[in-house]
Amino acid sequence: MSALEVTSLACLSPCPHQSSKPKRLNNIFSNAQTWRNIKNATFCSKKCGPLMCSLVDQSRVDEVSGFTKEENALIDALIGIQGRGVSASPQQLQEIESAVQVLEGIRGVPDPTSSSLIEGCWQLMFTTRPGTASPIQRTFVGVDLFRVFQEVYLRTDDPRVSNIVRFSDAIGELKVEAAASTKDGKRILFRFDRAAFSFKFLPFKVPYPVPFKLLGDEAKGWLDTTYLSQSGNIRISRGNKGTTFVLQKVTEARQNLLSTISSDSGVQEAINRFIASNRNAVQGQLELIEGEWKMIWSSQMETDSWIENAANGLMGMQIVKPDGKLKFLVHSLFGLKFSINGTYVKSGDNIYDVKMDDGAFLAGPYGVPVEMESKFKIEVLYSDGKIRITRGYNNILFVHVRVDGASQI
Repeated sequence: MSALEVTSLACLSPCPHQSSKPKRLNNIFSNAQTWRNIKNATFCSKKCGPLMCSLVDQSRVDEVSGFTKEENALIDALIGIQGRGVSASPQQLQEIESAVQVLEGIRGVPDPTSSSLIEGCWQLMFTTRPGTASPIQRTFVGVDLFRVFQEVYLRTDDPRVSNIVRFSDAIGELKVEAAASTKDGKRILFRFDRAAFSFKFLPFKVPYPVPFKLLGDEAKGWLDTTYLSQSGNIRISRGNKGTTFVLQKVTEARQNLLSTISSDSGVQEAINRFIASNRNAVQGQLELIEGEWKMIWSSQMETDSWIENAANGLMGMQIVKPDGKLKFLVHSLFGLKFSINGTYVKSGDNIYDVKMDDGAFLAGPYGVPVEMESKFKIEVLYSDGKIRITRGYNNILFVHVRVDGASQI
């Protein structure tokens, strides 16, 4: 993990020269209204000041985080996974499965269902086969905007396991409950029997329209806990339908940042906290790390045209190649892509001069060249091989996650 030492945290606060709230523009091609609104938007051109950054001492971070080396390897593999596994590339899935197998080999707490450490509220971080199994998995698990939890309470007169989808603090949640029992120290047997929506704007609960009594065996299942950490902060479970779950009670700083970005609320404040939490563990210089990087958030306002957004790296994928080569790739409707190639040269501490000048629209094996040129600087504020925070075109703040193998190019 890396971190950032800043001369002024105010540089990561909303720019005082911008009069409206920053917006995300993850895929401008898929939003017709955005197309119509682009031409009226502007950027702030004021300078917000320099930032200094360095690399983190990983051993120090591990000590503070409360996770073991093997647990941190799993967390590191999970960073950048979207939809809790829905959009994971084969390479990402392989990294996660390898980390899971290592922890399962260690075994963790023996007889986990007999331990008090399994009790409490767990946040779902990853699942395989998210399109199957429970009603919650089929409907909500792949949506990053929602947070998914599992409550486990086995040491009561009415032992229960509950799956919870929290839509937002302002809207409310869906809770699906199951009566539970245990078997052989690691297996939880459950049967779903009730569910309801709890909306903040209603004084009563709204029943979830699933007739559990009529589902028979479909409402039943089991869950084996194959790893429970000694700290009680990480749990790996495998279900009766072959699904693997990774859950956490405690999340680390990068996970908290990504969760805030998914909610699209208070992102710049979260970046400030993220930087402050790592400030004392910095060393060395940051580099523009090679790989495929997907933009998940920016502090931008829209520019004059979508093609300018693409050419200036304001959306889509950035592919950092060896020998100073750089490529921006944006997927549009009907399988069309816009691609532009260029170069980057280091010109200062964590600063790169970028020139993009080889653009084209792509449709399968065919391409139509586009004559255009864009020059700007990229300042690397944070990069750990999984998450990258930069300040780029027009002093816009960007957050990218590494998704090697996802672009298939």
